[in-house]
Amino acid sequence: MYVSPNFKTKKALKEAVFAYNAAVMLGKVAKDVTVYQPNGDLYGNSANPPKNGKACVEGPHYPAPHSWYAEVTISNGVVTKVK
Repeated sequence: MYVSPNFKTKKALKEAVFAYNAAVMLGKVAKDVTVYQPNGDLYGNSANPPKNGKACVEGPHYPAPHSWYAEVTISNGVVTKVK
């Protein structure tokens, strides 16, 4: 699975999620980070990412080589925590 927008580093992902959470706490509008699966997986599962719970993501997007991986927590379709 991937995140949108496309982050080149895990640090950039963490910073964006932190900024989103801070803005939400202050009641401001913020750019959210979402998760998606482009074509499903090899076992026939759909390309629909989870709306709540945990997921493993990687980046940056293809065709760049994946250089980071992370476990994220998703709430209502938005990434709220990066482990």
